[in-house]
Amino acid sequence: MSNTFGNILKLTTFGESHGTAIGGVLDGCPAGISIDFEAVQHELDRRKPGQSKVVTQRKESDTVRFLSGIFEGKTTGMPIGFIIENEHQKSSDYDHLKDVFRPSHADFTYQQKYGIRDHKGGGRSSARETACRVVGGAIAKQMIPNIKITAYTSSVGNLHLDKSYQEFDFTTIEKNTVRCPDIKMAQQFENLILATKKQGNSVGGIITCVVQNMPMGLGEPVFNKLHAALGSAMLSINAVKGFEYGSGFEGATMLGTQHNDRFNEDGTTKTNFSGGIQGGISNGMDIYFRVAFKPVATLLQEQEFLTTSGNIITQQNKGRHDACVVPRAVPIVEAMTALVLADFNLLYKTQKTI
Repeated sequence: MSNTFGNILKLTTFGESHGTAIGGVLDGCPAGISIDFEAVQHELDRRKPGQSKVVTQRKESDTVRFLSGIFEGKTTGMPIGFIIENEHQKSSDYDHLKDVFRPSHADFTYQQKYGIRDHKGGGRSSARETACRVVGGAIAKQMIPNIKITAYTSSVGNLHLDKSYQEFDFTTIEKNTVRCPDIKMAQQFENLILATKKQGNSVGGIITCVVQNMPMGLGEPVFNKLHAALGSAMLSINAVKGFEYGSGFEGATMLGTQHNDRFNEDGTTKTNFSGGIQGGISNGMDIYFRVAFKPVATLLQEQEFLTTSGNIITQQNKGRHDACVVPRAVPIVEAMTALVLADFNLLYKTQKTI
C-alpha cells in the first residue's frame, strides 16, 4: 500500500478516520525555512469539517502538532513529523456497516485486496486523510513563496461559471461558503447543495486551480512531465474522477491555427491554450487546470447493499457526510499542487550547473 507521495520532497501520511490520530512525515524539506505556523493552521481550518451549513457537521478542531524537523521556528532539514488528533468520532454510527459493503465505496475493494477492513468511516480510505496533505501542502507553499496557487469552485452539478479565471476577483473566494469567485453564482451553488442535502442525496462539481508567477523549467521531458505529476496528484484525492489542463478536452475540437498560443505586441499572453506547460515543462505562463469530483457515494436514503455473505439487502446509511465535497476540497487541491511544484523546484535545482 503506497502511502508516500513525491520525488525529493516526500509526504508520507498515516492514520484512519476513526483512529486515535492521523498524521504524516514530510521529508526532503531543506533546512533554514521559517515556518508560519498560523498559516499552516489556517489551511487546515479551510478544510476542516463543521465550518459551514453546506458541509459535514462532524466537529474536529484539526489542530496540528509538530513533533520533529522544526527548531526555533525553522526547518532543520530533518523529517518533519506531525499529528492531528481525532476528537469527535461517532464510531457507533457505522456499526450497521460491519457486514455490508457501501455502494460505490472502497469497502469491497479493500476487503478483496487486504482480507480485512476498518468499517468505521472507511478507515484509511476516508477523505479525513487529506488533512495530512493540507499540512504538507501548507509547508510546501512556504518553500515556494513567489508562486501563487489559487483554487476555487467553478461548477456544482449542472451549474457552471462561464467566465475565464482572468475575469474574477480571487479575493472573494473565501467570502462565501462554497469558495466561488462569483458571488451571485456562489449563492446558486449553495442553494443547490442545501436542496440536495435536504433530499439525503449528493452532488458533484469541478474545482479550477490557477498557478501564477510560475518559473520556467519545472517538469521532466518524458516520464515525469509536470502536467502528468499534477494529474497524478489530483487523481489521488478522494472522489476525483477527472483532470484536464489548459484547453483540455475542448482542445480536441480545435484546429492548430486556433490552438497555438499567441501573444500581444508587448509580449504579454493573448491566448494560453497550453495551460502553461509545453513538453511536460513549465513555460512561465499561468498554469490552469480543472478537477472533477463525483457526487459523494454516501446517501442518507435507502439503497441496495451487498453483504459480506453475498446477499443484496436494502438499508439506509447513517452518520455525518458532505452533500458536496467540492467546497472543502479547494484547499486540498491547492495543497497537492504546492507539493508537486515544491518537489519539482527541488528537482530543477539538482539539474542546473552552479
